[in-house]
Amino acid sequence: MRVLKSQSVKPRPISEFLMKVGSIRCYVSSCRAVLLPRFGGPEVLELRPDVPVPDLKLNEVLVRARAVSINPLDTRMRSGYGRSISKPLLPLILGRDISGEVAAIGASVKSLTVGQEVFGALHPTAVRGTYADYAILSEDELSPKPASVTHVEASAISFAALTAWRALKSTARITEGQRLLVIGGGGAVGFAAIQLAVAAGCHVTTTCGNQSINRVMAAGAEQAVDYTAENIEAVIKGKFDAVLDTIGVPETERIGISLLNRGGHYMTLQGEAAALSDRYGLPIGLPVATAVLLKKRIQYQYSHGIGTLIICHYTLYKHIVC
Repeated sequence: MRVLKSQSVKPRPISEFLMKVGSIRCYVSSCRAVLLPRFGGPEVLELRPDVPVPDLKLNEVLVRARAVSINPLDTRMRSGYGRSISKPLLPLILGRDISGEVAAIGASVKSLTVGQEVFGALHPTAVRGTYADYAILSEDELSPKPASVTHVEASAISFAALTAWRALKSTARITEGQRLLVIGGGGAVGFAAIQLAVAAGCHVTTTCGNQSINRVMAAGAEQAVDYTAENIEAVIKGKFDAVLDTIGVPETERIGISLLNRGGHYMTLQGEAAALSDRYGLPIGLPVATAVLLKKRIQYQYSHGIGTLIICHYTLYKHIVC
């Protein structure tokens, strides 16, 4: 994950600010933004100086960006991932994470005030992202930024941490004393999952590269396996109540399922829905992806005796295939 820090700019003329009658709330009519006009490599991104800023809805907050991060989802969308949904919406503003200050608030916003430092993340399906001087998020997508955390640090937390939180708390519903295997604990989502699970009182085992061993152990993992030098299945002992597979390739899926307890939860960040929908279109791709998911559930329940198997993809299509 990379982080971009916003450069300071000169204030715009007062004519470019609109004031709501009887309120101190105001917003900017346009700002700089990085747009994606077509799919491709980093060279297709364009910095434009005057991109319109939409009107705020009642529950929305206008945030002056101080730092934003680049997530794997952003780079995949830039390359064409999810094009069956996003292509008609081009040009797009990418970006999920943000840290900055509240510049304006909608009339029903109660928990935040203008000038307050905040951080947060947009939903994966949001059309207008955070690669801009000003971004719009709903009130419940933001939290006050702790003074002990810089904007750069805060901008790298939300999307990855929320992905891990949804997997562990909403799907697996982890509880104290359970065993969790995190495949790919050195990445942003995996590292957040380790900390969340340890805080919940779980026993955590993880796989990662050699360069991440000390970091994941310091975060509370009880065992860290270097997947580049060790046989994961030979080194890891026992079964797990939940497996979070942040890699999501066939081999890690096979390993994760084989190490799962009966009634356990297997969760992956990768799935077939986007690829199949991009290849065949939404009307065909999504039903096919649903059929593939159902087949896997039946297959693993039969072959491994797993009572409850959940394969959930926390990506652009998570609201469709979960």
